[in-house]
Amino acid sequence: MKLLFKYSFIFVCVLFLSSCASAPLKPPLGAIGQAIPPLDMSMPRQDVIHIVGPGETLWRISKMYDVNIDEVIKANRLESATKITMGQELLIPNAAPIRPVIPLYETDKWKYIIIHHSATDQGNAFSLYQLHLRRGFWNGLGYQFIIDNGTFGKGDGQIEISPRWIKQQDGAHCRAAGMNEQGIGICLVGNFSKEQVSEKQMESLVYLVDMLRKHYNIPKDRIMGHGQVPGAATECPGLRFPWEEFWSRLNSKE
Repeated sequence: MKLLFKYSFIFVCVLFLSSCASAPLKPPLGAIGQAIPPLDMSMPRQDVIHIVGPGETLWRISKMYDVNIDEVIKANRLESATKITMGQELLIPNAAPIRPVIPLYETDKWKYIIIHHSATDQGNAFSLYQLHLRRGFWNGLGYQFIIDNGTFGKGDGQIEISPRWIKQQDGAHCRAAGMNEQGIGICLVGNFSKEQVSEKQMESLVYLVDMLRKHYNIPKDRIMGHGQVPGAATECPGLRFPWEEFWSRLNSKE
């Protein structure tokens, strides 16, 4: 009877954690650490509205803005710290400038970093999640990371983390050469065959790639654009993507 109760409890927990309408109040299971940039103490705090992205938890949102969870619960009259919904607007009181909170894992799964563009003028993780669901992608958003361009309520250069990364799942961003299974997909919002990568997007891309390549020991010759993957017939991340500038900035991180 005890064994039956144990497995029933585990099954209920799995269903709870997989729900879009619920979010656990602690770091992702299996994470060995969190990469969080230092606070910029020169920037003022202010009340902000945060749109809950795919896979975000109240714990991570509170860390992103350096605000106590209880203050967010009180400001939004939430019944529970675990009851937030993808796409929901949350008031974050007295928030510091937003920082990415990126869980890191001990794994040898990731061998490559693949850079994409959304090929859209606007977007964020939530809108791309919805787009990918309509296109039949399993589990929605196909990338592990999104770098926003200042549209749909997100900051220019803001880094969003996909549920695929939090759960360490295969991607759905590059079928060629098996990159879905071994490549970390980073998508910058924008169409870089027609426009330029913003300065803040480039800063965030260099920060993210540098952190990931060092943690997972990914050599530079395995950092590439989607269209550079053998067998991939695409111009992604765009004909005007500034590769020379990207490599120059990445090399300066040595």
